[in-house]
Amino acid sequence: MESPPSRLSAKPSWLITQLAVHARRLVSAGFAEADARGYHYRLLAALHEFGPMSQAVLGRRCSVDRSDVVNAINELTEQGSVERAPDPADRRRNTVTITDEGRSRLRRMDEVLDGVQDDLLAPLSADERRLLVALLGRLLDHHSGQAPGGA
Repeated sequence: MESPPSRLSAKPSWLITQLAVHARRLVSAGFAEADARGYHYRLLAALHEFGPMSQAVLGRRCSVDRSDVVNAINELTEQGSVERAPDPADRRRNTVTITDEGRSRLRRMDEVLDGVQDDLLAPLSADERRLLVALLGRLLDHHSGQAPGGA
């Protein structure tokens, strides 16, 4: 592989973007082997951590578009990972709940993602990985709610 221009490789935004492309490929490949998708992981993780919620709240909490939430919930329902039922407080809404099968599936997906993290961050020590996660989290917190952009 040929080296990029030094002006690019000196820009954190370019480095983050290139690494994000690589990370997305690794995650997609890992989830494909587990017959899952990233949306499945996001939704199951939120349901596991926060409990049952409406599809709309679930989508907002996971930053997933409404139509994608519906499709992913349909897939997860067919797989037995979640149950969807009318909300007793408002029958116009559906409440989604993770099942035992969903919790099992989430654990398997965690294992896939742990392997992806190890592959992605292989050249870094454990301390460097913790520092990277802390710094990226700080940057994300700072920019949350702002419109994306940049190189």
